[in-house]
Amino acid sequence: MKKFVQCVVVAVAVISSLYASAAQPPAAGELLPEMKLAVPVEREHRAYLGLSSGDSFEVQQVKADVVILEVMSMYCPFCQKEAPNLNELYRLIEGNPKLKGRIKLIGIGAGNSAYELKVFRERYQVPFPLAPDGDYHIHLSLGEVRTPYFIGVRIEKGGPRVFYSKLGGFEDAGAFLEEIFRLSGLKEKG
Repeated sequence: MKKFVQCVVVAVAVISSLYASAAQPPAAGELLPEMKLAVPVEREHRAYLGLSSGDSFEVQQVKADVVILEVMSMYCPFCQKEAPNLNELYRLIEGNPKLKGRIKLIGIGAGNSAYELKVFRERYQVPFPLAPDGDYHIHLSLGEVRTPYFIGVRIEKGGPRVFYSKLGGFEDAGAFLEEIFRLSGLKEKG
């Protein structure tokens, strides 16, 4: 009986450690977990991401040097409050010829359908793509983070490498963009 109890304790410890390691958000220096995002139905969002067609895409297919992912939910009051800051971030990037096309934004709606994200996009006038994650599959692969959660990745040959991974919003879009630029290692284009 003693050996049985020891085996159970060891099994519980192993399972707990596997769960704990699976439940961690991606850390700086790691590759972003593989995930399939729905290709946006809006032509302008497909063009923004540099995608032509298909049902799904992976982050490394985005035509950019850096991709900022926001894990959000339309029902999250903090995400709703953060929407204007993200819209300003988008405007700062797209209005700067040295950054436009090099840094892209994508929202991932944890538990949200395409319809729910359409409602959120219209209500908060979100100009960048929002990808549904109605079954929480992507959310699970990212460690079941709370919202809003930001992940910055640098697109590299080996896959998207995380350089920023943090819970919570930001007060100043300009300061956040400077931090992203610095941490990503992007060099200014002439």
